[in-house]
Amino acid sequence: QVQLVESGGGLVQPGGSLRLSCAASGLFFSINVMGWYRQAPGKERELVARITSDGSTYYADSVKGRFTISADNTKNTRYLQMNNLKLEDMAVYYCHAKIRSRPVSLLSDYWGQGTQVTVSS
Repeated sequence: QVQLVESGGGLVQPGGSLRLSCAASGLFFSINVMGWYRQAPGKERELVARITSDGSTYYADSVKGRFTISADNTKNTRYLQMNNLKLEDMAVYYCHAKIRSRPVSLLSDYWGQGTQVTVSS
C-alpha cells in the first residue's frame, strides 16, 4: 500500500519561509510525478508546483520565483521550499503523486493527508 506522508507546515509571518516534505512509502516501481496542490477556504484546489521523474518542473504563476520544488530520489521524497510567503499563500497544502506500482501497470493517483500553512503577522 503506497502512502504519501507530508510534513513541514506551520505558522509563519509574511516574508518568511517554510519547507514542505512529502515522502512516498510502500512497495512501488516508480514515481512519475509528484507535487503539491493547495486549497484555501472557499476556493478550489489549485496546482502549486510539481516535478517529474526526469526533473522537469512546473510552477503556478503566483509562486514563480518564490517556491522551489526538488527531489531526493534515494528517499522517494520531494521538497517544496517556500520563500517570501504572502498572505495569499495561506492554505492547506496537499502532496500528490502519480505512481506506477509495477513496470507495466497504469499510473495511480495518491494524495497526502494535507498540511496547513498559515501566514499571519
